[in-house]
Amino acid sequence: MPAGHMVTTQDLIVGWLVVLVVFAAGAWMIARRRRSEHLRRRFGPEYERAVLDQGDRARGEAVLDAREKRVERLHVRPLGMADRDRFARAWNAVQARFVDDPGGAVTEADRLVAEAMRKRGYPVSEADFEQRVEYISVDHPNLVENYRAAGEIARDHERGDPTTEELRRAMVYYRALLEDLLEMQQARR
Repeated sequence: MPAGHMVTTQDLIVGWLVVLVVFAAGAWMIARRRRSEHLRRRFGPEYERAVLDQGDRARGEAVLDAREKRVERLHVRPLGMADRDRFARAWNAVQARFVDDPGGAVTEADRLVAEAMRKRGYPVSEADFEQRVEYISVDHPNLVENYRAAGEIARDHERGDPTTEELRRAMVYYRALLEDLLEMQQARR
């Protein structure tokens, strides 16, 4: 400060405004980093997929954030023991069907997963696979890539493309997701 220059009220206000702006920018950066870390933990591999699909981290995070908020507003609930048993029996029947009709079993497995999701409270239809994927990505992020693969195999079946080995892989993916939806691991503990 030049000699003889007095600090004015205006100088103090400008100084405090600069400090406030720096503080606000730092808080915003910290909040954004925490949000990114939260979304990365919540969505796992789906985080990177969304960022790539959207072509930008901020847009990808906005998509995931909207998904998360949409699912949080739902009334997703665990299934009772009777429903778990019913779905487990239905799965056993679908699995037994695989021997004679692998493609039909995969189609039925996809339908059974959609039905379990509806029963838990997800507002899904069998026809809207992408909507189901979005819900699964929020609550079952470690299974969403396999679910996508199973859905692709099921669509390939409709076109007559998949091999029996691919259909078997789809069944494995559907079973893992169905068990997670039915919370079978928690029920056994």
